[in-house]
Amino acid sequence: MKVAVYDTYVTRKDGGVMHFDILVPETLGSEEQVLLYGKDYLTHKKQEGQPLTTRECRYCHIEEASETVVNDIEARGYSIIEMQGC
Repeated sequence: MKVAVYDTYVTRKDGGVMHFDILVPETLGSEEQVLLYGKDYLTHKKQEGQPLTTRECRYCHIEEASETVVNDIEARGYSIIEMQGC
């Protein structure tokens, strides 16, 4: 499966920065849906209410998904790769 990768930087409630990638099927085509997935992830991390717009979350590239990413997408529609401060 090919996935679109959205590079995301969000300021945490404590002022630090979270850097993570949101991975979705390349055919999704809806930035609004990607942002909703990002907000879902932020809620899970107790960072709900933090700004998440196309300013913080930008399309980066397409890549072949790993088995773990495919499983995440099949289960909830998206996958997250935590990079820093998550």
